Amino acid sequence: MIPKYVYSFGNGTAEGRADLKDLLGGKGANLAEMARMGVPVPPGFTIISDACNLYLKESQELPEGLKEQAEAALEVLEKSTDTRFGDKTDPLLVSVRSGARISMPGMMDTILNLGLNEDSVRALSKKTNNPRFAWDSFRRLIKMYGNVVLGMPDAVLTTIENRLKAERNVKLDSELPAEDLPMLTQLMRDEIKKFTGKEFPLEPREQLWTAIQAVFSSWNNPRAIAYREMNEISHDIGTAVTVQTMVFGNMGDDCATGVAFSRDPSTGAKVLTGEFLPNAQGEDIVAGTATPRPVLEMKEILPEVYGELEDMARKLEKHFKDVQDIEFTIQNGKLWILQTRAGKRAAQASIKVATDLTRERVMGATQAFLRITPQQLEQVLHPTIDPSAKTEVVAHGLPASPGAASGRVAFNPDELIELQTREGGAFILVRSETSADDIRGINAAVGILTTRGGITSHAAVVARGMGKCCVVGASAIDIHEDKDEFVVGNRIVSKGEWITLDGTTGEVMLGELPTIRPQLSSEFQELMLWSDLVKEMGVMTNADTAADSKVARQFGAEGIGLCRTEHMFFQQDRIDHFRKAILAQEKEEREEALKELLPFQKADFLDIFQVMEGLPVTVRLLDPPLHEFLPLPHDEEGLTSLAKRLDLPYRRVRERVHALEQFNPMLGHRGCRLGITFPEIYEMQVRAIIEAAYELIRQGTTVLPEIMLPFICIEEELAILRELVFNTAEKVRLEMNFPEASFKFGIMIELPRAALIADKLAPYCDFFSFGTNDLTQATYGFSRDDIGTFLPAYVDHGILKKDPFATVDKSAVGELMRTCAERGRRTNSNLKIGVCGEHGGDPESVKFFHQIGVDYVSCSPYRVPVARFAASQAAILTKSESVSPDHTRSKMVHGGAK
Repeated sequence: MIPKYVYSFGNGTAEGRADLKDLLGGKGANLAEMARMGVPVPPGFTIISDACNLYLKESQELPEGLKEQAEAALEVLEKSTDTRFGDKTDPLLVSVRSGARISMPGMMDTILNLGLNEDSVRALSKKTNNPRFAWDSFRRLIKMYGNVVLGMPDAVLTTIENRLKAERNVKLDSELPAEDLPMLTQLMRDEIKKFTGKEFPLEPREQLWTAIQAVFSSWNNPRAIAYREMNEISHDIGTAVTVQTMVFGNMGDDCATGVAFSRDPSTGAKVLTGEFLPNAQGEDIVAGTATPRPVLEMKEILPEVYGELEDMARKLEKHFKDVQDIEFTIQNGKLWILQTRAGKRAAQASIKVATDLTRERVMGATQAFLRITPQQLEQVLHPTIDPSAKTEVVAHGLPASPGAASGRVAFNPDELIELQTREGGAFILVRSETSADDIRGINAAVGILTTRGGITSHAAVVARGMGKCCVVGASAIDIHEDKDEFVVGNRIVSKGEWITLDGTTGEVMLGELPTIRPQLSSEFQELMLWSDLVKEMGVMTNADTAADSKVARQFGAEGIGLCRTEHMFFQQDRIDHFRKAILAQEKEEREEALKELLPFQKADFLDIFQVMEGLPVTVRLLDPPLHEFLPLPHDEEGLTSLAKRLDLPYRRVRERVHALEQFNPMLGHRGCRLGITFPEIYEMQVRAIIEAAYELIRQGTTVLPEIMLPFICIEEELAILRELVFNTAEKVRLEMNFPEASFKFGIMIELPRAALIADKLAPYCDFFSFGTNDLTQATYGFSRDDIGTFLPAYVDHGILKKDPFATVDKSAVGELMRTCAERGRRTNSNLKIGVCGEHGGDPESVKFFHQIGVDYVSCSPYRVPVARFAASQAAILTKSESVSPDHTRSKMVHGGAK
């Protein structure tokens, strides 16, 4: 049985409706809905998107039955308009437009004025008593059809037009004498034949069907493909095609064409915004052949029509429950609506519109919530490049930390600090990759650019934590540190030259570009309050300093889900104390060095606990391998300097550094393995945590410490280290004469084995926290620092749809998490489960975490509002999809360790 491919609309009736966007596309569905509402819509019919998919799949053959259904719809259209398609005396003219179910403005093709030839042009000229209008419409058809269907470069035909205008000493198409237009159309047709070897068809039905096929094919043009990839739209949905009766805005002074938004798309203000052109057709605005005027000026020229348009905008906004982007044409003083769709707007405008439409009772709070994307919320929190600025993009990398930053290039972090101290100003640190040693340079820079690494590499994680713009894995850039320059393509950028990074898109641009600073409106604050009322998961932060903790708390963090202690060791006043401990040959020597480090570590915790008073603070004990704290083995100057500062023999330092080298440090001697082999380090850290907590509690501060072990995957190592933690805490309690120990104890789940034996590990713990970065790395066997070198190829080949370090892989990593949660709660029903990897700030991942019953997510401070909002959307969507979480969440309360 042949399916129904064609749906008619117009004159107050329609076969389609708004909820059939998957079939009719956004344009076709909305036209049908407007026809049902009685909106003045030019009648027509829509060919469903399935027909496009079949056409593209079947070697560009139209599916069986489509032509017959379209011809029947065309006959209905002829009767309703009392005209005939191809008639020599009273011709019906139509447009052919694309329209996918997801708006892709300007990405696919449109052809207007189909049905014109020399005979019908004369008939139209006679009928309207306007030869200029008739021949101008034919000119437009030839140009659009030649470009879209026959592949004629638009510039070639424009050159012919410009040559004639120069001969006539005029600047605009509309200024050409009407008697020149027949000659101009013939010149254009001759050029098409000469350039393409094909005649412009004069038979109307040939025009129509080749135009429909060309619009189907435009689904796969390069700009449409690129747009879908940028906006994560499926390549499989296809486009519907709408064939619609032509109405003309170019018939005289009482005619016009334009685009209007029911609210200002930049600010969200409730004012009709847009532009129009008198005596023109829609493509004149798109092509920029004339300068459009603000739609407000239509009030003076066509006041009655302006009033109708304003009323129509409110009516459509109320009906579709969103800001509307309306295309309209005015023909002889009558307003026609050609299409309406949800208006794309700036991030800040989206927030204002959502809150305003809720207050106006146009939509409910739930609908308003879902109208805003978490990505828009993220834009509001960071500087963005001024959209009016001219940019020269020279490279693309992975967008590791959002925002925009301009600065002078610096290759050495120490030199960057020196330059900034001496000269002031903004600098961007450019490195092949960063290491923990670069932390001070990263802190001093306004942005970070690396040629290697993925979005969970060191540079990315640290930059996000600091709220700094960062682009990583820009592999097209070749750094020559010996020459203080980098090369990209045929451009050389030297130290001190200005570049701009866009950490939201991953673009690297030349020069200093203006940015727009974020301004958090009252509507933003209101949205965050709504979020907290709706969400079910807690949102905590990853923070290692009191300053980061303060920022996170201001953004609404409910505690610290990951405090990385290793970052504290890299500060200038303490790094050598820790290096002395690493280089120690005997336990006593190591303990002595750690005793010197203890006050620094304790001071850090005192500061953080005070900022986070009343909220849980989860401290992860030392995780990275020890060689990261020492100079590189081949760095003779660094080794010599270190030996001198620590008053140690050079040979001993060199031998120890070489001994600590690892072939695969990410899976080597790190995490809890350090606690087993060097228990003194963990003992010192636990002592610092507990002493700081008890000291503040005695002063009346509410402190809720949590101690977390990294990289656990064996029950026996957990048992040994749990005993170490509790024995050390008990020692401190007795020394300080404190009544009872009160802290929580848990582990990170970063390895598949740990996830699979969760039922054996859970009885030892108060909580599990998924380190999704390492869990993804271990599950895939991908190095998170090197994925940038092959990720683009994997995406291009369709092997991966998304970077698994950006959005959690539900099928494998997600399944391990689900299994871990189920098994862990089977043996410990009070087990709290969180996520502290960077996936905790990714909206799509947050929705999945909600579904598997995660209690909280933890992310960098500047992503806290996004995570709060994503958690609220996850709660709403899960309810609307009738999906129950896998587990009833534990209450976010703090109790004593078992």
